[in-house]
Amino acid sequence: MNMTVTEHISALDAMKKYPPALFYKGDLSLLKRPKVSIVGTRRPMNYTREFTYTLAKALAQRGVCVVSGAAMGVDGIAHEGAGAENTIAVVANGLDIRYPAVHNALISSIEEKGLVLSQFNEGFRTTGWSFVVRNELVVALGDILIVTEADLDSGSMRSVEFALKMGKEIFVLPHRLDGSRGTNALLQEGKATAITDVEKFASRFGTAVEQTVEKDDFFYFCQCMPTFDQTVEKFGDRVYEAELEGIITIHNGIVRLQ
Repeated sequence: MNMTVTEHISALDAMKKYPPALFYKGDLSLLKRPKVSIVGTRRPMNYTREFTYTLAKALAQRGVCVVSGAAMGVDGIAHEGAGAENTIAVVANGLDIRYPAVHNALISSIEEKGLVLSQFNEGFRTTGWSFVVRNELVVALGDILIVTEADLDSGSMRSVEFALKMGKEIFVLPHRLDGSRGTNALLQEGKATAITDVEKFASRFGTAVEQTVEKDDFFYFCQCMPTFDQTVEKFGDRVYEAELEGIITIHNGIVRLQ
């Protein structure tokens, strides 16, 4: 039986129409974390494979939740790079179906450790239009959109259209002139920014945190660089303990993760 998301997700207000129903399997707390949407071709070149994985991993190390569509290619690589516990998979079918079949184990792992979302009832199988619906939700959930490789006429470029309408920042991997014509066109038109250094790009979300640091509500709150007063009001003495442990720094009244 499908479980339905009952709380309002403000990020989805940017969609053309707020989903009438949103079904899920997994951990809804991921919705409260900083989120980045990563999409791209189902047939990525090796360069794209390597840097999609590296990028997703670097973001996850900073507590960012990676959102993608569980499809073959870039989507699956993004989920794997982030790790099941740091990812949201949005699917274009009912949650009783794991599609594509090649990602059965990956989706199962995300159901257990991460979060799988769908706008479709059990038994619903993918159609051309359900992928479009899925893509809009993927884009809406992310604070920004990253397209790591895309052809000019592709589903990923349709996702870009959604991002532009929602006012989302768009980032792409730089490619040679005869590759990834869709993302190259976005750069040429000034609609996207190239990621030329993965670590530098990921550092906009904070510094990489060792696995020993618990990524709890306090961690994610501080990731948004709140004021000292806001943090003390919400977490009390935890602020001073975290400063002593070297987890955070306080400078000019602003709390930042180390």
